Amino acid sequence: MAVRQARQAPTAAPPRVGAPDADILCVDLVRIFKVASASGPGVEVQALQGLNLRVDPGELVAVVGASGSGKSTLLSILSSLDQPTAGVAWVAGHDLLTMTEKERVVFRRHSVGFVWQQTSRNLLPYLSASENVAAALAIPGQVRGTSARQARVAELLDLLEVSHCAERRPGEMSGGEQQRVAIAVGIANEPRVLLADEPTGELDDTASVHVLEAMRSVNRELGVTTLIVTHDPAVSEHVARTVQIRDGRTSTEVLRSTRLDEHGAEQHVAEEYAVLDRVGRLQLPDEFVTALDLRERVRLALEPDHVGVWPGQQQSAEASVVERAGNERDETPGPHDEPRPAASTPEPDPEDPS
Repeated sequence: MAVRQARQAPTAAPPRVGAPDADILCVDLVRIFKVASASGPGVEVQALQGLNLRVDPGELVAVVGASGSGKSTLLSILSSLDQPTAGVAWVAGHDLLTMTEKERVVFRRHSVGFVWQQTSRNLLPYLSASENVAAALAIPGQVRGTSARQARVAELLDLLEVSHCAERRPGEMSGGEQQRVAIAVGIANEPRVLLADEPTGELDDTASVHVLEAMRSVNRELGVTTLIVTHDPAVSEHVARTVQIRDGRTSTEVLRSTRLDEHGAEQHVAEEYAVLDRVGRLQLPDEFVTALDLRERVRLALEPDHVGVWPGQQQSAEASVVERAGNERDETPGPHDEPRPAASTPEPDPEDPS
């Protein structure tokens, strides 16, 4: 009798030769969309304008930006759901610009995990929490056997502190519990990178703190490189590194650390840095630009240990013109002002030959 050989489940493709040592690396990333226009040819919209980002293995990083800054486009590219127009993008040792469609499917199943803002994208509504996690394990087939899967499910739910929700369906859980179960689903197959899109966008403050602390716990206990994309600046308080995106580029970074003062007490320190790209460009923080009214051109000066930035001469000249025009208006007589005496003109001398 012939014995049917068990089909070997596909595994993640090994990282390619020459892959960077970073888990996420973007260099001069550009994404241009063409938007249809009823009045004429389509309009090109540049969502990413030469973005640079590096996330090393084991890091927990938040990418923060206002609506339209390009953060959602970045996440779509990093998850291989979209392709950039130009630049370099590597995630978990895979070149996202050269992968085939088949490689992309395997990449999403094994190399990255996802947590989306909408619960409907994270959990199947007709399955319990444990069944959702077990389904994520069954599709790639990495964990064989019912008992092994059950043990893995229990381990993950316990790590995310939602063991009490094991038999509950999503509709029977709170929003915070749903997102913590979603994290368990996202890391079920031990991905190298976890991508989270606005994971606290639909939660209240208390539930948001619980979800962010759960992600910190996963990052700390399992070493999963985690990237959180959000518009909520409060998320930055829960991560050691925050990257600000503005106008399709990384503009500033905030690094947080804990230090001991001279009395041995812990101090939490946050330091903000401007991001300098490969050609020397940087974006000044909005509050700096507003405070000094910096526009168009600025003056630079190289000092021994820093670079000075001042409002440009053109701005000073424009201010002088405005001030002079204002003074002239002040000197113009109004309708109720007394007429000013005309300037006297000397009479010509009849004996003067000129």
